[in-house]
Amino acid sequence: MFNNANILITGGTGSFGKMLTRVLLERYKPQKIIIFSRDELKQFEMSQEFTAPCMRFFIGDVRDPGRLVLAMRGVDYVIHAAALKQVPAAEYNPMECIKTNVHGAENLIYAAIECGVKKIIALSTDKAANPINLYGATKLCSDKLFIAANNLVGRRETRTQLSVVRYGNVLGSRGSVVPFFNKLIASNAKSLPITDARMTRFWISLQQGVDFVLSNFQRMWGGEIFVPKIPSVRIADLAEAMAPGVPHEIIGIRPGEKLHEIMCSSDDSHLVLEFERHYVMKPAILFWGGEGLSYETDALGDKGKPVEQGFEYHSGTNPHFLSVEEIRTFNRVTSV
Repeated sequence: MFNNANILITGGTGSFGKMLTRVLLERYKPQKIIIFSRDELKQFEMSQEFTAPCMRFFIGDVRDPGRLVLAMRGVDYVIHAAALKQVPAAEYNPMECIKTNVHGAENLIYAAIECGVKKIIALSTDKAANPINLYGATKLCSDKLFIAANNLVGRRETRTQLSVVRYGNVLGSRGSVVPFFNKLIASNAKSLPITDARMTRFWISLQQGVDFVLSNFQRMWGGEIFVPKIPSVRIADLAEAMAPGVPHEIIGIRPGEKLHEIMCSSDDSHLVLEFERHYVMKPAILFWGGEGLSYETDALGDKGKPVEQGFEYHSGTNPHFLSVEEIRTFNRVTSV
């Protein structure tokens, strides 16, 4: 579906955007891939790496609705990856986080509908489920905006479909714990800082995240939140896998941090459908013209079934945990 298509990636100079661009160029023949972001240096550096004729680099900010409209003219598909993601920074600079993650999402939605974009998938985070920090709260707002926007498209010639993908910690992404630990290990640190020995996180590679997003463009009806079935890791096990025998220093929870993460909360269990390799959270509202649409069968024809009431997809109770050796193998394989 991406052959001869025009694709726009917001926040496209980030870890996810680069991997997504690489995959699109390897697997498809797009007419244009538009990298939309605000950092001219990162755009220049990426333009040196990705030199295919279809590549376009637009400097702009999702806070600027006019620039989004200009960038989105003629675009078929949008992947919205732009966000302020650092939890402590968001706690200290809440209004800046809101301007990008909430108002930016609103601007993108209106621009996409105005320009007749066919499909949009927005990237979310496990921190948007039962959020306790500002970053998670802004991403929950963003998720709600994208889902409800399926009601705004009206009787246009092109009915824009909007969905969300939610997943956990991405191995090796900028600002994540693995590069941080690697830096300490390279400097011969005598210990590794651990927030809490009980802490767990969902674990996914960049490649897996990109593959999941692209596959959901084919699955989506519009209005879903897609959640992959992925393993959990204990952060203490991760540290041991990366630096065997190095002591751990317990430093305590940072502002806005959780011991465990949730991707589907028990309060939403009545909306959750289980498929073979992922979950789908149905929209809580009925869309105009959506009568009779059953999310239990996706656009590929795959069928899901409702989960039990009270079901919760929780990193601490996830039935699939990686052992220390499995973490080591996972990190080695996915970093190649």
